[in-house]
Amino acid sequence: MDRHRLQYLNGIEKAHCIYCSDATGFFAYAQEIAACTEQYWCPIKHAEHATTTHPRYHQFVPYGDAEHYQRRLEGRRQTFKDENE
Repeated sequence: MDRHRLQYLNGIEKAHCIYCSDATGFFAYAQEIAACTEQYWCPIKHAEHATTTHPRYHQFVPYGDAEHYQRRLEGRRQTFKDENE
């Protein structure tokens, strides 16, 4: 959010820096919304290895673990509520 202040950048480069900062912030915000939604509604790990995951993913229930899913679902939702209070 501060690279546009660099004196050695021309006007077009500074405009690109402002755009890039805004776009990066928007996508980070959208990713956090998706992670929160996934944590609340379906905290289940994927069957296939996920190349990138969000910080909440490691707490999800393993794929195919029906025995623990229902028991842990409410706990994950409560953790989500506690984190956001």
